[in-house]
Amino acid sequence: MNDVTARNEYALITGASAGLGAEFARQLAAARHNLILVARREGRLSALAEKLRAAHKIDCQLIVADLNEPGAGAQIRSTCVSAGWQVSWLVNNAGVAGPDLLKDRDWAAQQTFFQLMMLSVADLCHRMIPDMVERGYGRVINVASVAARVPRSGGCNYGPAKSYLVALSEELNLTVAAQGVHVSALCPGFTHTDFHDTAGLMDMKNNMAKWLWYNADVVVRDAIKGVEAGKPVVVSGRLYRWLDPIFQSVWTRRLLRIKARPE
Repeated sequence: MNDVTARNEYALITGASAGLGAEFARQLAAARHNLILVARREGRLSALAEKLRAAHKIDCQLIVADLNEPGAGAQIRSTCVSAGWQVSWLVNNAGVAGPDLLKDRDWAAQQTFFQLMMLSVADLCHRMIPDMVERGYGRVINVASVAARVPRSGGCNYGPAKSYLVALSEELNLTVAAQGVHVSALCPGFTHTDFHDTAGLMDMKNNMAKWLWYNADVVVRDAIKGVEAGKPVVVSGRLYRWLDPIFQSVWTRRLLRIKARPE
């Protein structure tokens, strides 16, 4: 057993039952981190945990929690404190495609989206990062998106929510990096996971060029490497790293505004 697993330290991953969350669990387990897997689907969590324990001889704990609920963050931290699990890595991965801000008229659904995509992330950062600062070490990855890097017409929810995670991560990193805690916003482009199937976006995916897509293992490796290096924003995939400066250009944004004008 190496130093990572010998200590009572854990990597906590939300949305860990599938997609990028499950890939984060696999790669962090392979690096011999103990894990706390958080999701709503206990059956899928249990199956993943069993495989990771057997393959890597780590401790893998489960917390069944619904981050759509405002009290989930308090429940998660309380469980960790009661059990004596020190969270040294936090991966805020849980997320959904969400409703259209203007077309979907159920305001309760909009609020639930905001709770999951922004408030739950801020809540867990609020609860977990001060402990990391006190111990002088921590790594936090907030899963955002390339959609956060450029405004576009559309549902007016997903991109803005991810933009908040980028801004939050940048300010948190500026605040705590000197105290040994690195915070990164991961901005992947199109990634092969079950996200698009769950969101009912498979027709869109199937009609897109294959070269726009990256595998989940590439995205997670980029994220782990980036947060270890102290990068506040990690754009995953060579294509998207090349495109990101274009997205940030004032000329690109002016062009998008022109295209958005009514004829």
